[in-house]
Amino acid sequence: MAYELYPQMRKLKLSVVIPAYNEAARIGRTIGALVEYASRTGIDCDLIVADDGSDDGTAEVVIQAAQERIGFIVVYGNVNVGKGRAVHAGMVEAKGEVILMCDADLPTPFEEIEKLLPWLEQGYDVVIGSRDMPESRLDPPQPFGRRLMARVFRALRRRLLLPAIRDTQCGFKLFRREAAREIFLRTTVPGWLFDCEVLGIAERLGYRIKEVGVIWRNHPDSRVNVLREALRALPTLLAIRRRLAASPRRVPGERTDA
Repeated sequence: MAYELYPQMRKLKLSVVIPAYNEAARIGRTIGALVEYASRTGIDCDLIVADDGSDDGTAEVVIQAAQERIGFIVVYGNVNVGKGRAVHAGMVEAKGEVILMCDADLPTPFEEIEKLLPWLEQGYDVVIGSRDMPESRLDPPQPFGRRLMARVFRALRRRLLLPAIRDTQCGFKLFRREAAREIFLRTTVPGWLFDCEVLGIAERLGYRIKEVGVIWRNHPDSRVNVLREALRALPTLLAIRRRLAASPRRVPGERTDA
């Protein structure tokens, strides 16, 4: 059941950033869900779709689906460069006071933002949805093989990076605008492991991170090649760890001009 939005939250300007590569078949439904959610709750929001070199008409579907119903920007990429770079392009364009990053197939419904927003009120800067908290609900979960690979990846990643965070890869993350801009201007990872870099940078910069269990629904047509990406994970994680170790650490709560 969705939580009631705090009155002050209805006054927030929310930007929703969606990276998209050949998502013409799915993104229209996601935009419709966002329009419905904004209309029902009264929250002021706009949409930024970062088109990662799609060749299936994704941008045209976005324009048709959004029309006059919601403010939107399409950030065009000429070639497919990776989800991490697409998210980077979208996040630096976002103007909302708070910025939600979510996936084009919307495995976590927009209503779950109401579980994340109150933690911003409590002083957190980055609030991330998680599939691995006691209150998380997977409906339906991933197939057994993917769950096994996910456990192996999480164990490896927690040995190398962010040991306190259980699930770095859930594509439902909320940022204060100041934090989002400062973090994403420093990102370098082009592929799916960009989430690890984002959260590592946030931690090094002293931003407070909160992990919250959410509803997550597996979509059987996921395009991630689990075995191929697993083989790439270790060198990428090691490279992220080296870069983070070489960057200055800021005391939590301390701020500098970005």
